[in-house]
Amino acid sequence: MEEQDLRLASASMLDFCGDVLELELPDGDPGTLRAILDECFTPSDLLVANHEPEIPRIFVSDMDSTMITAECIDELADFAGIKHHIAAITERAMQGELDFESALRERVLLLRDLSEDAILECLSTRIAPMPGAQALVATLKAKGCRTVLVTGGFHQFADPVAEQLGFDHVVANRLGIADGKLTGQLDGPITDSSVKKATLLDEVKRLGEGATSLATGDGANDIPMLEAATYGIAYRAKPKARAAADGWIDRGDLTAILQLLGIRREEWLWE
Repeated sequence: MEEQDLRLASASMLDFCGDVLELELPDGDPGTLRAILDECFTPSDLLVANHEPEIPRIFVSDMDSTMITAECIDELADFAGIKHHIAAITERAMQGELDFESALRERVLLLRDLSEDAILECLSTRIAPMPGAQALVATLKAKGCRTVLVTGGFHQFADPVAEQLGFDHVVANRLGIADGKLTGQLDGPITDSSVKKATLLDEVKRLGEGATSLATGDGANDIPMLEAATYGIAYRAKPKARAAADGWIDRGDLTAILQLLGIRREEWLWE
């Protein structure tokens, strides 16, 4: 990369002999700084802000592949014997190659007549929290932060996940069920990228002008939410989401976000 002549005001470790380096630059383009750090430190966990990071008052997060290790609809499709087909559609949607609503409705239709018992079995055998998820949510809540899980997935999964992790509120889609089977339709309005962004903005408005916000996600559907947040952090994300965020987690688990916010390890809560 060509020399960019970025002036460095200070550099310090947030913890003695720790692994978080805070750089302060008096000027310069954030995009240029991100590109330089990305080239020199890969993989890395990074947050670029125009002020010293502070504890957010609202945290809004995606669920699938962000707060949990799986894509729920792909795992549910495995019970119908069509995981490979549905997972391919999911991947293209996450990459931003397909319209989210059309791709969602197409996948849900393919699950028509699947027993609703598959949801409970999927929850108990396939769905697990992402490493560091519980500590992240519990620590932020202890610091006075409101937490919202907002997902293009389904309430049938998001509600128990939110209860397990301690989220205050859930926004999600809902699978249609009749006579113990999936109908192949959705009940209620679609939770898409615009709803994710609107949820974040509504929460900020409710807390008051200037409330600091944090958003995490991994796919194209999360981009508007990541861009709208004070701190938009992409977690092990697809390229488009990573490029749109203020920072990313490519190296550590979700507790890396606590480190980037300057919350010391002795303050972390693990349940």
